[in-house]
Amino acid sequence: MTDMRPFSQACENNKRPILAVLRHHLEGVDMLLELGSGTGQHARFFAEQLPGLRWQPSDLADNLPGIEAWREDYAGDNLPAPHPLDVTWQDWGIGIPAAVFTANSLHIMPWSSVEALFAYLGEHAPAGNRLLVYGPFNYGGQYTSESNARFDEWLAVQHPGGGIRDFEAVDARAEAAGYQLLDDTAMPANNRLLAWRKSAA
Repeated sequence: MTDMRPFSQACENNKRPILAVLRHHLEGVDMLLELGSGTGQHARFFAEQLPGLRWQPSDLADNLPGIEAWREDYAGDNLPAPHPLDVTWQDWGIGIPAAVFTANSLHIMPWSSVEALFAYLGEHAPAGNRLLVYGPFNYGGQYTSESNARFDEWLAVQHPGGGIRDFEAVDARAEAAGYQLLDDTAMPANNRLLAWRKSAA
């Protein structure tokens, strides 16, 4: 029988390094919202590895069947059905829990959507919310590797309006939304995992 689940080799490669950082930052957290769950591989893997955490996947409607395909044979009770969500919506239709995670999304969406994401969390996320973002970033306006420079050229063609974001610009949006940077962890393949915590109002 053919496996019809969507598959990303990058997700397969990065899931364990990401898990190690998540374990550190999600101690005591019982629910997380994943933005842009993509293929659904991360949701399935992290829910299985973190059984005490309810992992809520979400994405654009077109991607939900693939996420559901990864969820179908999962025996645990901590991976609910994927939620339709576009970060530009004025109402995401779901409460913001204690933690939010997104991987490889900020460079795919246009900058206006990045701004909308942080603005929504600034208004709706509770104090103490932990925001974890994985992906490539530039620092001081410079690429961190030749491979990231080539990747950015590819993004310009495949995802107009996308592109590797400057860490400083993203951190400024987070700070404007009430978040303070906790950690900036170097990851394999010239990626980073950024962790913020929302201050009390």
